[in-house]
Amino acid sequence: MLNFCTLFNINYLSRGLAMYESLKKHCCDFHLYIFPFDDKCLNVLQKMNLEHVTLISMSEFEDSELLRVKPSRTPVEYCWTCTSSTILYVIEKYAVKNCTYVDADIYFFGPPEELISEMGRTNKSVLITRHRYAPEHDRVETSGIYCVQFMTFKNNGLGMKVLRWWREACLEWCYAYCEDGKLGDQKYLDDWPSRFEGICDIEHLGGGVAPWNASLYDIFEKNKKVVGRDISTGKEFNVIFYHFQGLKFFRDGSLQFTGSEYKLSKYLRELVYWPYIKHIELMKRAVLKIDGSSDPHGPQEPSERRGPAVWETIKNIYRRKYYGNYNIYYDIEFKGLMRLTTWHI
Repeated sequence: MLNFCTLFNINYLSRGLAMYESLKKHCCDFHLYIFPFDDKCLNVLQKMNLEHVTLISMSEFEDSELLRVKPSRTPVEYCWTCTSSTILYVIEKYAVKNCTYVDADIYFFGPPEELISEMGRTNKSVLITRHRYAPEHDRVETSGIYCVQFMTFKNNGLGMKVLRWWREACLEWCYAYCEDGKLGDQKYLDDWPSRFEGICDIEHLGGGVAPWNASLYDIFEKNKKVVGRDISTGKEFNVIFYHFQGLKFFRDGSLQFTGSEYKLSKYLRELVYWPYIKHIELMKRAVLKIDGSSDPHGPQEPSERRGPAVWETIKNIYRRKYYGNYNIYYDIEFKGLMRLTTWHI
């Protein structure tokens, strides 16, 4: 059995639920340990009584070391600080043979076993995934070679050595700015292949398709699967998961994709983005039936939506059309299943 863990608060609950349901669809034998980071999120999840899920409250999870550094971290920084500790908690508390951390805003389009099996074939103990930045979006210097989005640790000597080192490093320093080659919990991973034994630098291109590398691939449907083709080599691969970074929701019902520099093809939008948006909207409805006091999208006020002045908008439209880049807004109508009413570029 594969074991997964994730963490999120009420503002990411719809994403976390969609991730769980996509995992349930594509993984035959799994258990997911969820760390709800506020009471509202915990209460809703308790009422939902999800299959193959164990909920771990903050009162159970937080130890003296985490509580010591918590006042010095922003909410985002504290989540980053806790990532390694959630994995360690699951392995030690439940004595599982392996644990894979997954970000709440990833979504599975294929079986994660295809990724984790690389560890078995190479006899490694820790699996990490690269950003694989497209050249025009390269942020290795600031954000790191690897992405803390999907990471597997085996419960053995090598795996636990790396995990405990990472936890101690994050307790000492984990902030949302660059300093001495560090950034949050992520830049620590850069030298793991040389620092530690047993690191599996995953080769499967379907492990971590994201806005920052999507321009490297042609995305299409084949045999009812979402498939990618590496433009430079022609190699085809099953998309296992997509990382939906940069989606923001607003209280007027609109959605903004903030990464205006990223190129999203027509098929990527239709086969990847649109199914995901439909799914998280359905998850939002399910949550609101249980507790209507909080929006599980974590929406912001429309006034906070980033947007240039009128003439700048017109200029950006032509610029983005020329370069094939998109800044996406959705206006969503709730009539049965949603329908897309506007796609601004």
